[in-house]
Amino acid sequence: MHGKIRLLLDFWEKSAHNRYDVVFIPIAGFIMNHRSAIMRGSNQTMSSAITHVQPGSIADRLGLQAGDVLETIAGEPVIDQIDYQALTARERFDITLTRANGKRFTVHVRKEDWEPLGVTLDQSIVSKPRPCQNHCVFCFIDQMPPNMRDTLYVKDDDWRLSLMMGNYITMTNISDQEMDRIIRRRVSPLYISVHCTDPDMRVKLLRNPRAGQIMDRLRLLKENGIRFHCQVVLCPGWNDGKLLARTLHDLESLYPAAQSVALVPIGLTKYREGLPVIKPYDKAMAAALVEAVEPLQEDYLRRLGTRFVFPSDEFYCLSGLPLPDDEAYEDYPQIENGVGMLRMFETDLRYAAEDAPVAATPPRRLTIATGTSVAPFLQRLADQYAPKGTVVTVKPIINRFFGESVTVAGLITGQDLIDQCRDVEEDEILIVRSMIRSEGDLFLDNLHVDNVRKALPAPLRITENSGEGFWRAISGLEDQ
Repeated sequence: MHGKIRLLLDFWEKSAHNRYDVVFIPIAGFIMNHRSAIMRGSNQTMSSAITHVQPGSIADRLGLQAGDVLETIAGEPVIDQIDYQALTARERFDITLTRANGKRFTVHVRKEDWEPLGVTLDQSIVSKPRPCQNHCVFCFIDQMPPNMRDTLYVKDDDWRLSLMMGNYITMTNISDQEMDRIIRRRVSPLYISVHCTDPDMRVKLLRNPRAGQIMDRLRLLKENGIRFHCQVVLCPGWNDGKLLARTLHDLESLYPAAQSVALVPIGLTKYREGLPVIKPYDKAMAAALVEAVEPLQEDYLRRLGTRFVFPSDEFYCLSGLPLPDDEAYEDYPQIENGVGMLRMFETDLRYAAEDAPVAATPPRRLTIATGTSVAPFLQRLADQYAPKGTVVTVKPIINRFFGESVTVAGLITGQDLIDQCRDVEEDEILIVRSMIRSEGDLFLDNLHVDNVRKALPAPLRITENSGEGFWRAISGLEDQ
């Protein structure tokens, strides 16, 4: 399962700040908190009221007031936050507003391109995320069990979230008008789920007749200077083998606009009624994939200056092959897609151990409950880095809830944790924070953390998903 699936599952419940901060609102948080109230169409223009003016800001000096309604910027109507960010990232422009008394007026803005205006806008600046229009044979949301919380069934496919949060998009729901806006706004980089460049197979995979236009769309992005990262969710017998070779060849032809390609194995749950039968990757298949990609990486590095294509960590976990060195991941372009996370984890652990060494600890016995795929990796690190006096046992949790082919830690449920840790006799049980939603209260099966704690035979400690968090946990250091 690719590295972003846990983020996508709980996207609506996570709080993340917009990387472009001139609006002074957490964009993603607004989307989550007001999703039922924000029902704007994809190209409908908007007007948005100013709710606050920062004292001493550019807006304050220009006389803008709370209650003023934004109509146009630089003569253009504003559709959403992307337009707002792009149009205000200039040094000279006009803003047309309407005062509460109905009077329409225009102010001329002169500023540095990086300076914020200093206003907070109401929720109408945020549009409802655009839903996915595909029915992919590998979609994890379509493989969810029934009767879970509503937020776990939401499927977005929104290029604006791709820009702001790195969400992957298929581009099947982008109109020509929206493509023009992407180009005019110079939206880079985007994160695109390519999966296959063969038109017939991509239509078959996504079960959407528009899916076959992917190369035309990607070429248009390249011609207009838009950069993008790609992913291929590999489904054995579907888009692997010769079709994968074609996909990589086609994407290489788009370099440097196409900056990297992540290869991730399909994630299969036991809830696939009505979906095609797809064989999961096993150890031999994963090893064959890694070994086939390595010479391609060497060739790309020689010709392009980058390895370009990167198998996800799960392929290395499945195959038992050693992880590549740190330099093999270059600048970690696909880190949030599960590519290089384990290498970065181990590197961070080494630095943390060097910066805050612990020579010995009072005798302690720890159990780390984690996914089956990463368990051998964590056991090796625990054996290597645990301070003297600390014994660490890594316990792989078999995923009964979703099915045994789901092996990642972030999808372990509270009930599986309880059922498989009943006999733990250690002093403490450690789990990673990605098992629970961002509020820190619920597992995916809606069991509350407090109830899980009460049911476990040892105290539960929730650690950060980082090498430093791992080091602090096994060393008995307090969380920062």
